[in-house]
Amino acid sequence: MTQARQASTSHRRVDSLGAPEFQSRLADALGLRIGPFDVRLAARATGLAEPLYRLYGQYPLLDDERVFSCHLRLEELRAPWPRSKRRVRFTVDGRQPHDDMPAHQALAVLEWGFNLVIALRFHRFLMLHSAVLERNGGALLMPAGPGHGKTTLCAALAHRGWRLLSDEFGLLRPGRTAFVPIPRPMPLKNESIEVLRNFAPQAELGPSIEGTIKGTVAHVRPPRDSVDAAAVEAPARWVVFPRWQADARLSFEEVPRAEAFMSLARNAFNYEVVGQAAFETVREIVDRSRCYRLVYSDLGEAVELFDRLAAGDGASVGDPDALPVVGVQR
Repeated sequence: MTQARQASTSHRRVDSLGAPEFQSRLADALGLRIGPFDVRLAARATGLAEPLYRLYGQYPLLDDERVFSCHLRLEELRAPWPRSKRRVRFTVDGRQPHDDMPAHQALAVLEWGFNLVIALRFHRFLMLHSAVLERNGGALLMPAGPGHGKTTLCAALAHRGWRLLSDEFGLLRPGRTAFVPIPRPMPLKNESIEVLRNFAPQAELGPSIEGTIKGTVAHVRPPRDSVDAAAVEAPARWVVFPRWQADARLSFEEVPRAEAFMSLARNAFNYEVVGQAAFETVREIVDRSRCYRLVYSDLGEAVELFDRLAAGDGASVGDPDALPVVGVQR
């Protein structure tokens, strides 16, 4: 991870402004570099500036002398009548992609909105629905659906020495197998919030947002090293399909490459849009990676397994005795 730690940017950072100046500039609009995207963000909503400052304090500030990838705005609306519930409106480049949302969910609305913008607009990348982290110069890809524990496991690894590239998007330039980082706050849901707090007390979390369509949500700030290294790509080395299951015994088994290929393709946001290049890129990822299926119930046990996987990279793919992992189910 030496190269990742050395990578940095000469831009000023958000936290160089101080909280009052940040809030003032945020109300008008300010530029941020978030992974490969230059984003112009304006937000006026009660209670939003403080958590944004904490979660994005380490991100580079940008001047206005550029073409931005997108212009995002979140604005609290004036109540149409007394005692009506406050609402916020999200727009991208002046257009509203969905209905107004409850004002107390403003932070979640902004994060979901940016996810939507990435998924629908930036098709110069092949986008896999996956967490991505780096260790020893290689990328770990964790594709998974909702409820499989992907983000919780990703946040835990990011606070145990793995470099976060993304908890949501495996970004690739078609024809290449090096993942493009887009480290952002990681949204934990419901019981996972307390699980991560107990596992990584040093992790900084934003406020708990209750009553969303996903339950209670709290965002984990990415480690600063990961944000500093947002320009450092990582080639695919491992593909692991994780699933959290209550009281399950740790299970870690090889996945046939054909099955891994189909699962990766199904977990892409824009596989059909990218076309032939997507097929070739996913095939190359599978060919060069070790592919496994993980079932776990204990977060610490799963993290230890990944650490040993990275340390024992020379082990035989199909031989659990050669892989230095305790508790592998045979």
